[in-house]
Amino acid sequence: MSVLHGAGTGGGSSLIRSVRRWPLWAQPGRLVVYILAVVTLAAIVGVVGLARLPLRLEDVATFGALMGCGAVCIETVRRHGMPAGMSKDMLSAWWIPVALLLPSPYALLAPAILYTLIQLRVRRTVLYRRVFSAAAIGLAGAVASIVFHLVVPEPLRGSPAAWVMEARAAIPAAVACGALFTVVNSTLVAVAAHMAVPETSWRELLWESENLALDVVELCTGILVTVAAALTPALLLLTLPPVALLQRSLLHAQLQAAARTDAKTGLLNAAAWQREADTEISRTARTDEPLAMLIADIDHFKVINDTHGHLVGDQVLAWVADTLRAQLRDSDLVGRFGGEEFVVLLPGADALEACRVAERLRIRVGRMAVPVEDDLIGVTISVGVAVLRTDGDDLIELLAAADLALYRAKDQGRNRVGVSPTIEVSDDEGAGKDD
Repeated sequence: MSVLHGAGTGGGSSLIRSVRRWPLWAQPGRLVVYILAVVTLAAIVGVVGLARLPLRLEDVATFGALMGCGAVCIETVRRHGMPAGMSKDMLSAWWIPVALLLPSPYALLAPAILYTLIQLRVRRTVLYRRVFSAAAIGLAGAVASIVFHLVVPEPLRGSPAAWVMEARAAIPAAVACGALFTVVNSTLVAVAAHMAVPETSWRELLWESENLALDVVELCTGILVTVAAALTPALLLLTLPPVALLQRSLLHAQLQAAARTDAKTGLLNAAAWQREADTEISRTARTDEPLAMLIADIDHFKVINDTHGHLVGDQVLAWVADTLRAQLRDSDLVGRFGGEEFVVLLPGADALEACRVAERLRIRVGRMAVPVEDDLIGVTISVGVAVLRTDGDDLIELLAAADLALYRAKDQGRNRVGVSPTIEVSDDEGAGKDD
């Protein structure tokens, strides 16, 4: 009896230790609270709604048909591979019809089913992110469903002639509620992203032009699928091939982007950065325009990895990358050069401006505090500055000069901005000072 008790206690302790190691707990406290609140709300609303939902065979058949189409699209993705961090898909083509044609509990259930399938069949990712995404989509679908059915109490069903008469009022409502679905989902996700990286602007999170264009495509596709499913679920067989083709085209574009992107930081990888930097430097070299380069290196990064583990190290890399990106212009070229090094190309920046940018980056990163269990990790960077023509005329020469300036910054005590001897700047703008 005591042996069994001891085994049970050990199993419970192991489970507690496993839960404590979840990546979720390494996030900022308010983000953890927000994620748990959204997921809990979605779970409660979904369970209560499904418990009270009268089962209608027609509803179940429509839901099954839409989920089957979603599963086919997911299998198409699986066969061609999915890039890490893939942020866009065409699954809204199936979630929007679920929200508009069926009672709201189905809208909460749909993303849970399809995201479980993605997690099991396509790509395993950090579980709390997948669960939060499903919850956000489910809540957005439930809101859109409730509003739509207040305007159109009965589902859009029946003969084509009767449906067309009803659709005069229903289609504008469907478009409006489809847009409402997109807005609510985007807002829930943007709030989480801003809590994770407060430096990111709301405009970047909510109004990025490419994402808005994709949202419009998803909305239009979802409405067309809704119309087809409303006439008869059999028409979904006609909508599936074009939606799958759109999914494949979107996947191809993201695979191309992934080939240029560093998976851990979302920045340009070294090869892509060098190609684009070389093109920009060659263009600028033919003009009298200024240009500068920065190399930033995380101080004592090996100590962070050795002390807290590589998962925390990866999180530090991501946070530093987000901070750098938030402080730079759209025209600046930033990438991860390898290990804990980042490179930045600053078109139009002279020596003084480059040192100011480098100092701003150093200060911003120095204010970071990465949460790890019950502790916070402070992070600093050292930055080397090189200027076109003053320190070199091509990419290789600028890299060598910036690397030498970085070495000088580290040799002088780290958490500093280093410049080459050929750059003349004032003390306030030169080799930065510890805060």
